[in-house]
Amino acid sequence: MAAAAAGLSWRRVSSFTGPVPRSRHGHRAVAIRELLIIFGGGNEGIADELHVYNTVTNQWFLPAVRGDIPPGCAAHGFVCDGTRILVFGGMVEYGRYSNDLYELQASRWLWKKVKPQAPSNGSPPCPRLGHSFSLYGNKCYLFGGLANESEDSNNNVPRYLNDFYELELQHGSGVVGWSIPVTKGILPSPRESHTAIVYCRKDVGSPKMYIFGGMCGCRLNDLWELDIETMTWSRPEIKGTVPLPRSLHTANVIGNKMYVFGGWVPQSAGGEISAPDGEWKCTGSFSYLNLDTTEWIGLISDCQEDKSNLLPGPRAGHCAVAVGTRLYIWSGRDGYRKAWNNQVCCKDLWYLDTERPLAPSQVQLIRATTNSFQLKWDEVPTVEGYLLQLHADSPVPPVTGIPGTGIPETSVLSSQGGCSHHQSPQSLPSIPYAEMKVDHPSQTNNLIPNNVQVTLSYSSKVEGKEKVAAPENKLTQETMKNHTDATGFKGSSAPSLLPVCTSSSAQTSANVGELHDLDKQSVNPDASVSSTVSSTQTMVTQQAVKTESSSTNGAVVKDETSLTAFNSKSEAAEIAYVTPSTRVSTGQTNDSHSSRASQRLPASVKTRDRRWYDVGIFKNNSAVVSQFYLLPEETLNINSKTEGADVPDYRLLKKQDLFPGTVYRFRVAAINGCGVGPFSKISEFKTCIPGFPGAPSTVKITKSVDCIHLSWEPPASPSGNILEYSAYLAIRSTQLQENPSQLVFMRIYCGLKTSCVVTAAQLSNAHVDYTSRPAIVFRISAKNERGYGPATQVRWLQGKVTVTHN
Repeated sequence: MAAAAAGLSWRRVSSFTGPVPRSRHGHRAVAIRELLIIFGGGNEGIADELHVYNTVTNQWFLPAVRGDIPPGCAAHGFVCDGTRILVFGGMVEYGRYSNDLYELQASRWLWKKVKPQAPSNGSPPCPRLGHSFSLYGNKCYLFGGLANESEDSNNNVPRYLNDFYELELQHGSGVVGWSIPVTKGILPSPRESHTAIVYCRKDVGSPKMYIFGGMCGCRLNDLWELDIETMTWSRPEIKGTVPLPRSLHTANVIGNKMYVFGGWVPQSAGGEISAPDGEWKCTGSFSYLNLDTTEWIGLISDCQEDKSNLLPGPRAGHCAVAVGTRLYIWSGRDGYRKAWNNQVCCKDLWYLDTERPLAPSQVQLIRATTNSFQLKWDEVPTVEGYLLQLHADSPVPPVTGIPGTGIPETSVLSSQGGCSHHQSPQSLPSIPYAEMKVDHPSQTNNLIPNNVQVTLSYSSKVEGKEKVAAPENKLTQETMKNHTDATGFKGSSAPSLLPVCTSSSAQTSANVGELHDLDKQSVNPDASVSSTVSSTQTMVTQQAVKTESSSTNGAVVKDETSLTAFNSKSEAAEIAYVTPSTRVSTGQTNDSHSSRASQRLPASVKTRDRRWYDVGIFKNNSAVVSQFYLLPEETLNINSKTEGADVPDYRLLKKQDLFPGTVYRFRVAAINGCGVGPFSKISEFKTCIPGFPGAPSTVKITKSVDCIHLSWEPPASPSGNILEYSAYLAIRSTQLQENPSQLVFMRIYCGLKTSCVVTAAQLSNAHVDYTSRPAIVFRISAKNERGYGPATQVRWLQGKVTVTHN
């Protein structure tokens, strides 16, 4: 099967920065989020450096490791458990093997040599190389390898092993000890340079370990299964064409598939596999085993290998790592070099997207003006771009509305999941908000203006924000958090409402994000501090947390007198409810212009034009939208693109400007080497109506002993005189139990000052939002002659939550 026919699109990484490690074989690699961490291997000497590659920024770096730094080793065991890595055994020099165990805390780049207890029913593992070392839960499973029977390292007497050990880990750091499990069934035959993976079916839940191939004097292609719960070995019944016998290959689990690449295989002669003592060669063949059906599927065969640089070349002893649904391959023994005494290694780094990307989160509003939106959505790992689309309603004329507000209607999600527009008889028009902004993205949009390929070349990818302190050779535990942490945006439980805000300049004020507090100090939103709401202390957690944010756009205000009574003319609103405006997801459809939402919309909405228009393809997870492309609907269906298909050249298309006071719906889909993935749920925002004040900015929280001080800066665009400010606190409510996404707000301040005190009594009633990380939510909005403008929302991150529940 040809690679193209199999839907494969291998990409060679051609543009990167930093100190590139020298090529090698026998090394090992793991992934911690977007980072590839590579250790050991050899080529003219065994390497002892630890190399890290950031797959987002295409940057190599050498972290400054410390502690009990292990010697260089090759063909060792290498597993990752959270942010710690365990290294066991391997060859430390020719003929001398190791059985030492080291632990690396990647959050601090700290090495530690650990000494596990010996098993109660036997001896600990002997020194070895070429073994498998697999992690499941809090245990590592060691199988096989090659030992040297001779005490003289220069007189190598090889012994193939099939012993099986279990290593119990302590939580976070350290190990308990080795044990020798009592197994049932027949053990796999002795071998080295095999692969072992662990897989657990979602519907069955019984974890299985699969061992494939290896070397025991001749190369193998047998498949063995171990039921980890019952400790029973078996030979599963397999279907399909089994790959050639091989060793020094790689096997990685992505989804329900075990992808096998490369290795040493027998040299075919006239279609016949050579005898065990015949010739062998490196291969670039590529297959996967469906772990649910145990069926082998061949993707690239030996006869399809070529030197066209469209596929990774034949190799053995390479490393392969899965980052999400993307498979990376680096270096290894070069299969084109036939000389056995010439250890020539590949220098290339490749990746393959094995599946289309998942749907991104809903589009979030950072800022709205009369004719533009600044939008953001959570990043999707290992993608090359995002397709953003919008659907426009007819322009909505400015409406005076009820005094003290400026929104003529709210948008809610009906009980059937459909979208409806109505003015609730028990709600004032909403006070929209945009959350406190943490970083300051450039106003240069990341739009790909001349994109002619749906999938983007890797070299054209703009570097994202670095998540690790690579220049300082330091990786904090924060690096291991969601990639969006460093850029400051995550989803909130409060979906957006129709915004009303004044027109403003393109300069983005800091009006989206989260804050932390320090005792009696103002805190920059970028501060990596997490604190509690305790009235006596501020907790700085070991795992420093950066700010995060989401953006919804308003709150429906209820009367101050009670949670049930309602005065439609009251401006002194004390309780604010966030009503969802989330539209029905169209994320499962492959047609970029079909919308399942239309099946459940009210008749008045069904009759509207449901056409989706391209805003553009963006490299990063943010966009400033002021126009969209008037693209014929029949040319927009790029989800079903075939290999090499082009999308329309946006330079040839007409653009349409956004209108003031108009409702726009947005959805976004991620793009990788497999094409365009499903679209996100739909978000709905409204461009601003001129005349209302902008959102307050630069919110600061200062913690005192028995209260906190909240302060802010006036809106950059007041559009007249500011008459008052209102500050709100999200509080606990029985309504939250019924609908956790519907936050309830109590007004805690109303006045002309740009600061207020939040008492311990008020904080004791605060709702702690666990949408992303625990946070107490505040909103602040300004009012001028026309009414309240958009509010700034601040999520005050909590450490160990100590909010008192009365």
